[in-house]
Amino acid sequence: MEIIPAIDLINGQCVRLTEGDFSQQTTYDSDPLAVAQRFEQHGVKRLHLVDLDGARAKQPVNLPVLERIARHTALEIDFGGGLQSEEAVRQAFGAGARQITAGSIAVREPETVAGWLRVFGAECIIVGADFRDNFISINAWAEQSERTLQEFVADYLTAGASTFICTDVSKDGKLQGPALATYQQLREQLPAAQLVASGGVTTLADVEALAAIGMHGAIIGKAIYEGTITLAELQPWL
Repeated sequence: MEIIPAIDLINGQCVRLTEGDFSQQTTYDSDPLAVAQRFEQHGVKRLHLVDLDGARAKQPVNLPVLERIARHTALEIDFGGGLQSEEAVRQAFGAGARQITAGSIAVREPETVAGWLRVFGAECIIVGADFRDNFISINAWAEQSERTLQEFVADYLTAGASTFICTDVSKDGKLQGPALATYQQLREQLPAAQLVASGGVTTLADVEALAAIGMHGAIIGKAIYEGTITLAELQPWL
């Protein structure tokens, strides 16, 4: 299982939100590059970089930060936030992203994202499956759609996707543990999907439990910044 630390960006700084709420923001570091280099020094190979300014602006805002991290580390970066067009996706790849995450657009415009999968390949396009109570969340997590998590992932598997970041928005940033039962059920129903857990990963026991059910990866954000999981503890996984 891949361990993937997260850096969320607002105004070029490393922050974390709670349940995606911009009013519940904690700034952890003014220099995301220093954070990324610290991850790399501990053996981390992947980075989940989210442009929260871009998500609000509906176009990438923090591409210069992506470019700095890509230039000064060897981390494989997946980048998301504000990617609404093929041109924006190409800009992210041009700035050094190895993969991009298609977030809300994957719900609103499935044909657009299916086109990206055909153009760039499934190894480069990750589908973001944000959910609450097993239903896909939309509009910056403020609303629930009528599509279940299973239906959403199954449809994108058919469209050629392979990797899915499944974020339980009710747990994101709360340090209350991941949605193990949901992930286990999804693994059993759709074994072909490479599922990356996101939201609520708090302790090393959470990491071990996710690995035990066969998750492809685990994104860890606040737990690292708050010290409930240390980079040293994650060494066996890196």
